[in-house]
Amino acid sequence: MADHLEASVTLPSEPASVSAARGYVVTTLAEWGLPAHTEAAETIRLIVSELATNAVQHTFGQSPTFTVDLRLDRDEQLRIGVTDSHPRFPKRLPAAVQQDNGRGMVIIRWLAAECGGKLRVRPTREGGKTVSIELPWTVPAQPVTAGQQEP
Repeated sequence: MADHLEASVTLPSEPASVSAARGYVVTTLAEWGLPAHTEAAETIRLIVSELATNAVQHTFGQSPTFTVDLRLDRDEQLRIGVTDSHPRFPKRLPAAVQQDNGRGMVIIRWLAAECGGKLRVRPTREGGKTVSIELPWTVPAQPVTAGQQEP
C-alpha cells in the first residue's frame, strides 16, 4: 500500500449535497477497506453529515461550494476535512443556550474524542476555513474490488 491515500469531492452548498457528501465518504472508505456497515463507518458518516450540514447552513450563502477531503496516512490516521469559503469560524455555544440547532460542533467534537481523535479548525489562504477531524485508523486498508464479498 502507498504511504497515503487521498480523495476529494467539491459539492454545491445546498441541502442535497449533505447526502452526496456522506455517500462519497462511505463509498471511498469502503474502497479503502472499511465496510459501510461497521460502527466506525457509521460514526464517520455522522461526522461528515454534521460537517457538511454546517458548511451548507452556516455560510449564509457566501460559499457557493464546499469540499470534502479524505486522507489516510500509512494505515494509521484518517483525516476528514470540510472546506468552505466563508471566513467565520464555528462558535461553541454555552450549555445553557436553549435552541433547536447549533449543536453540530458539540456532536462532532464528542464523536472525535470518543474515537481517540481530534477536531481542528484552520483558516485557508483564500479566506475561508477547513474543519477537520483526525481519527486513528483501526481497519487494515485493503481496497475492495468488484465481485469481492464483504464479510
